[in-house]
Amino acid sequence: MIIATLRQQDLLPLLAFELENRAWFEQSVEARAPDFYTADGVAAHIADYLAALRAGTMHPCLLLDEHGAILGRSNLRDINADRHSAEIGYRLGQRHTGQGLATIALDKMKQLARQQWQLEELNAYITMQNIASSRVVLKSGFVLQDTAPIPASIAGEMRDSFHYRCLLNPEPAL
Repeated sequence: MIIATLRQQDLLPLLAFELENRAWFEQSVEARAPDFYTADGVAAHIADYLAALRAGTMHPCLLLDEHGAILGRSNLRDINADRHSAEIGYRLGQRHTGQGLATIALDKMKQLARQQWQLEELNAYITMQNIASSRVVLKSGFVLQDTAPIPASIAGEMRDSFHYRCLLNPEPAL
C-alpha cells in the first residue's frame, strides 16, 4: 500500500471512490452533505484540505494500491505543532476491508506523523458501534482513554464515541 498526499488531480478518482462507498461509509461515520458528491463538491473539498495542508493543520492522504487505485483515505487533522499532536482518521472502501489494510495504513500514517510533522501523540475518535475500527486502533498501539465528549450523528442516530490515544515516542520503561 502506498500513502500519497492528496492532490487536486485526484478529483475524478476520489469522486468515484466516494460515490462507490457512500452508503458503506454512512453506516459508521457522519454523512457528508449531498453537494459533496459532485465534481464541484469534491474539488472544493480537495481545495479546503490542501489549504489546511499548506497551513500546517492537516495532512490529507490517499491509500493507494500498486496501480494507483484508491483503496481508502487517511488524514492527520487538527495538527498542533505546540503540543506535537494530531487527530487521525481513516476510511477504507468496502471491498478492501478485512485484509489488514487499515492496520498497515495506520502504521504508515504514524511514521508520517513522526517523520514529517514531528508529532508525539495521535488521537482517534471512533463510535462505540464501530467495533472493527476499535480493534484496528488497539492493534496499532492506541490505548482507550475514555468516551469522547461530542457524540456523532450516524444515519440520523446520535452515537457516543470512544477516544483512543497513541504515543509515538513513548518513554522507555525503567
